[in-house]
Amino acid sequence: MNAATDGSAPRHALRRWSLAMTCLGTALGVLAVLAVLLPGPAYRHGLIGLSRAFGTIRLGAIGGLAAVAVSLVAIALTLLARHRRYALYAMFGLLLGAFAFVPPWLLLRKARSLPAIHDISTDTVDPPQFEAILPLRAKAPNSPVYGGAEVAAQQSAAYPDIQPLHLAHAAAEVLAAAHETALAMGWQIVAEQADAGRLEATATTHWFGFKDDIVIRVRPEGSGSRLDIRSESRLGGSDVGANAARIRRFTERLKHRLGRAGT
Repeated sequence: MNAATDGSAPRHALRRWSLAMTCLGTALGVLAVLAVLLPGPAYRHGLIGLSRAFGTIRLGAIGGLAAVAVSLVAIALTLLARHRRYALYAMFGLLLGAFAFVPPWLLLRKARSLPAIHDISTDTVDPPQFEAILPLRAKAPNSPVYGGAEVAAQQSAAYPDIQPLHLAHAAAEVLAAAHETALAMGWQIVAEQADAGRLEATATTHWFGFKDDIVIRVRPEGSGSRLDIRSESRLGGSDVGANAARIRRFTERLKHRLGRAGT
């Protein structure tokens, strides 16, 4: 009995195809992950421009989807060939592809669900103004001038929880706690005016190294004080919720710090 009649030739060919598809899916997954992860640091160090960085991430996400599709075919072939070891390798390619595709896809969905604004303030009527930071923003595409009622309306609809912080502590104590909180969050303090109750700082994002500027204003209010904070990106039409998230983290940490100080 030869190989053609005992069925070993088709089974051998199936194994070759399953191996080929497994290797292809894994290779696509590795390349896709690199295409998604590397553009951020490359842009941060001035190796590529922003449009090329975003374009590479887009290609990486597409490559991740392709890796998922190829790996699913590979898994099916390995199961038919009864080669479980290849199936495990194909699963690895599937996971790599999902890792490359899902985060950019989720970020895109989030961007589409939020308004295209990049300047968030707890006081939209009389927002804290940048002063010392202005020279640092001289070449920034985004203006330091607040966008007015239109931006305020969009912020109110998307982030209704971003409100002034009313505290029982004295203004000087709040400003000192704000300073410590800003440092703990990794912000660079640009200027602080204790007599005016002001603090200006810059936050740098981890992945792309984007610069976002923050101004904090503390005013006496009755026996306590009121804190307002404004966070604005230097670059980009939409911040995808980053500035609002930063303000939330800051206020929670500040309240926690003041709570510990009062115990």
